[in-house]
Amino acid sequence: YLVDIYRRLFKPQKNLFTLALYVSFFPQLIAGPIIRYHTIAAQLEKRQVTFDLFISGIKRFILGLGKKVLIANTVAVTVDKIFAIPLQDLTTPLIWLGVLCYTIQIYFDFSGYSDMAIGLGRMFGFDIPENFNYPYIAKSIQDFWRRWHISLSSWFRDYLYIPLGGNRVGDLRLYTNLFIVFILCGFWHGASWHFLAW
Repeated sequence: YLVDIYRRLFKPQKNLFTLALYVSFFPQLIAGPIIRYHTIAAQLEKRQVTFDLFISGIKRFILGLGKKVLIANTVAVTVDKIFAIPLQDLTTPLIWLGVLCYTIQIYFDFSGYSDMAIGLGRMFGFDIPENFNYPYIAKSIQDFWRRWHISLSSWFRDYLYIPLGGNRVGDLRLYTNLFIVFILCGFWHGASWHFLAW
């Protein structure tokens, strides 16, 4: 919000309650999607809560809750058991099963939270942008990152990668920019070494 005001992309919100609503907008606070002020500025001032939109929000929330509780949490049991096995006792099929299960767990966990946030937003008359677009059908790594946690990727692109020079610099600087972005993206997911390695 402050960077966008500094860049003069929009005028500052003068109503303290409206600004507080944006800052504390609970459907997206925990796991995203990251909602930029300009995306919902008009909705903060005026929105319609309709019966159909409310029902649509409930359905989307239930879908997200199902993804999280029924799929992600169930698969997490297998993941935790496999990851707890000492390295010398792991077999190749077991490692692949762990990787596959973790891949399923992380997607349904993140997209489930996003669906719940989008559903809650709809219940209150907000139109929150999609955050996942079937990332596992991506045709390349670049396509994957365009589809995975869209709001986070675009936030890092617009507020870090492009200001660092993006890809309009030499190769060394380009790889340095990418390294910085992914290091900070890892820290965003959690302040521990395995997220940094990720």
